[in-house]
Amino acid sequence: MIHVEHLSKHYRVHEREPGLLASLRSLVSRSYRVVKAVDDISFHIPAGQIVGFLGPNGAGKTTTMKVLTGLLHPTAGRVEVAGFKPQEHRNAFKRRISLVMGQKSQLIWDVPASDSFLVNKAIYEIDDETYRKSLGELAELLELERVLHKPVRQLSLGERMKCELAASLLHRPDILFLDEPTIGLDVQMQEVVRRFILEYNRSVGATVLLTSHYMGDVTALCER
Repeated sequence: MIHVEHLSKHYRVHEREPGLLASLRSLVSRSYRVVKAVDDISFHIPAGQIVGFLGPNGAGKTTTMKVLTGLLHPTAGRVEVAGFKPQEHRNAFKRRISLVMGQKSQLIWDVPASDSFLVNKAIYEIDDETYRKSLGELAELLELERVLHKPVRQLSLGERMKCELAASLLHRPDILFLDEPTIGLDVQMQEVVRRFILEYNRSVGATVLLTSHYMGDVTALCER
């Protein structure tokens, strides 16, 4: 389902010394260095498997996920997800994937989460019957019924994270990229999110690539 061969992502970064004089010099002559955010990695993930993607801060995990979802173009190497090249941004590819980032929000801050869900319904062109069914199942599994109509800014971190998951899965993707989905959550809420990910994997047969600094997430969810 996911094939990565010799993937690299490099950035050319401007550098200068501190101070006014250095600032003026940089207007005329700039120095650069190459940052190797991802440097020649290869891996393969079969359909339906949950895989942990581990490493310290700055190791390139999020950058790799952004390449796999088409948000970034690779500098070198081959990337294939469900038979697609992510950087081509095909609609058929976007309908099959979802990226959930624990430190980024897609929900609109001042309106209820249910309004953000309607935005995703329109983006993914989900018909009314499928939308009602998907939302009902997700709300039940994540215990969201009592928070759907509260403004997002009034939700707790755990409630907001569950709504983020629901918003990302309304279109029933079969490939999930989860970037620290339990960050900042208490132990009880971490367990709720883990159970949901397992249930979604079993019911949809989803392929999941998970990053987390909580080894409890990895040992509870990942096959390798």
